[in-house]
Amino acid sequence: MKNIFFKKFIKLMKGELSGEKRSKKRFSWSINESKYLDIKKVKKLRFALIKARASAPDKLITARNWFMVELGLSTGLRVEEMTNLMVSDLNLNDRQPSLMVKQGKGNKPRTVYFSESFKNECLLYLSRRNKLGIKSDYLFTNTAGRQLTKRALQKSFKKCLRLSGLESHYSIHCLRHTYGSYLYKSSNHNLRLVQEQLGHSSIRTTQIYAGVMNDDVRKAVKNLYMD
Repeated sequence: MKNIFFKKFIKLMKGELSGEKRSKKRFSWSINESKYLDIKKVKKLRFALIKARASAPDKLITARNWFMVELGLSTGLRVEEMTNLMVSDLNLNDRQPSLMVKQGKGNKPRTVYFSESFKNECLLYLSRRNKLGIKSDYLFTNTAGRQLTKRALQKSFKKCLRLSGLESHYSIHCLRHTYGSYLYKSSNHNLRLVQEQLGHSSIRTTQIYAGVMNDDVRKAVKNLYMD
């Protein structure tokens, strides 16, 4: 009897007998400077990849690495979304260019809009692929036209970091965080717009970008109570 009472007491303390469910963990992760690129690093990365692309116009890998980084900085796609992206998913004919993510996180499709400038970069990359004889509908392939894996894109990004002289701790996911951070700022702090572009199911996830722009925080604190 004592053992039965003791077991019931333990369950009661855990909230099992009262029908209570364990509360979900609070959303606590955040973004710091090790997870996104500032403007100087974005420019440094872009310059190195444009230079590499220009120096080897007959190689797929230099064009692919350049476009991979531009895609991340211009759309904020997850790495898995990048690997699954197809030429037919690009909408370059409408007044507002966009791409379709058919299976985002949670198998949710979404439309991601991008700039006219990135549209021109898409056309340039597609032209380079055609000249090199790549027939696959997948945007990221090897020279044989086979779809690249997530691991392959991650390794390619590490090579881009070495080429540009940036710190090796960055992952390809930093492109998504960089896009989200600066989109939040350029959209005049429109969290809903950032949420839709990134495909977040909860606005709480998007709110992490509200605290990233440290320059804004410094200016606000510095000017506090000043005439």
